[in-house]
Amino acid sequence: MYLYNSATHQKAPFVTHTPGHVEMYTCGPTVYHFAHIGNLRSYIMEDVLEKFLRYEGNTVNRVMNITDVGHLASDADTGEDKMLKGARREHKTVMEIAKYYTDAFFEDCRKLNIKRPDTVQPATGCIDEYIKIITALLEKGFAYQAGGNVYFDTSKLKRYYIFNDHNEEDLAVGVREGVEEDTNKRNRNDFVLWFTKSKFEDQALKWDSPWGVGYPGWHIECSGISMKYNGEYLDLHCGGIDNAFPHHTNEIAQSESFLGHPWCPQWFHVHHLNTATGKMSKSKGEFLTVSLLEEKGYDPLSYRFFCLQSHYRKNLVFSWENLDNAQGTYRKLIRRVAALKQEGEADAAAVAVYKEKFLQQVGNDLNTSLGITAVYDVLKADLNDATKLALLDSFDTVLSLSLTEKAAKLREEEAKAKAEASTAGDYTVTGEGDAEIDQLIFRRAQAKKERNFAEADRIRDELKSRGIEVTDVPGGAVWKRL
Repeated sequence: MYLYNSATHQKAPFVTHTPGHVEMYTCGPTVYHFAHIGNLRSYIMEDVLEKFLRYEGNTVNRVMNITDVGHLASDADTGEDKMLKGARREHKTVMEIAKYYTDAFFEDCRKLNIKRPDTVQPATGCIDEYIKIITALLEKGFAYQAGGNVYFDTSKLKRYYIFNDHNEEDLAVGVREGVEEDTNKRNRNDFVLWFTKSKFEDQALKWDSPWGVGYPGWHIECSGISMKYNGEYLDLHCGGIDNAFPHHTNEIAQSESFLGHPWCPQWFHVHHLNTATGKMSKSKGEFLTVSLLEEKGYDPLSYRFFCLQSHYRKNLVFSWENLDNAQGTYRKLIRRVAALKQEGEADAAAVAVYKEKFLQQVGNDLNTSLGITAVYDVLKADLNDATKLALLDSFDTVLSLSLTEKAAKLREEEAKAKAEASTAGDYTVTGEGDAEIDQLIFRRAQAKKERNFAEADRIRDELKSRGIEVTDVPGGAVWKRL
């Protein structure tokens, strides 16, 4: 596989410390609120990456943290703890908030066919690991105590900025808007490893440490969790592009200073999901969730399909129109799969040829749009239906769009619709062969027959909102999509 590396700004063959095995770490959510669909774009693409690595024949150990303490509002060392903010908002304890939103996150993942990582570790469960690393950093001279807190000393590094070259003045504390000055720091880029009670007296979660009662900084959590479950050599670190600085930059600084050797050579960053007004963010108030998509009638896998149509290193623009187009295309794709006959035997030689092509296409920097193209290529190919279905099932172990499962459900619905249509008297519905739409029109006709005009009007409005035009004709109705 060829993969772009954010640390080198180059695409190169992906090589692991142990051939055939991948130690993979994913920055997990801060569970103070629901994940918005912009957050989930990153997890969708990381999910595809993990599944593709397995598809290639690798074993993968994927670890994810759950941040339930220490993540401050600025993503650096300023503002209040996001978990405390969430607990105050909902009048619950931090741990109640953490459990509720962790469960909600993984329910969203289930709806989006995102595989649960092999190890999921809440940050609050690894305090001893953080203390061990911080103690060693102090002993080696990479950290110092000031004002009751423990800071990492970035001046001790030969190179601090890994992913981008920054203008030093732009990052000066007390100069850039939104950055508060921390007078305890020796250098403007230093960051907190451990907060004591000298900062945020109302912090809900605190632990004993050699430096006083307090809690870990956000950055130390991922280093500690990864080292515990991935070992000293990490092959692949994933996250959203907004984590590159300062979070991932600080992870590298503290991890390599502690270990005394290079830590993670490959960095995979997913770019933003934007709206017409800019980057999607929880701080803007109302934000888009998987549940909201469902309330509006969207299949969550339509959103996954929408994400896979674009490349992970490009900003993706969300609009309802774009999602409508993706859902329409996804439904048509399922209908094409449903038309395949469940009979015959797959051609093993043809399967091998198309699988190799899929490996080459998607293996070029996780090009998921070409993965979608590979699906259409199979449907158009001069292959028997059994071979096509075998290939679609194979590709879907990576794409995870549930194509054959959705197709089977559609066939069942259509069979049921035909059976029900035979008992609907002389009323006939003609359209594009969508059993769900046919049934809505049958129900509207039945409601009118029963003089339940409110229900008939409701169904008419629902059809209209979904872009369906219905024309009543003698003995039935004809419908089409606008």
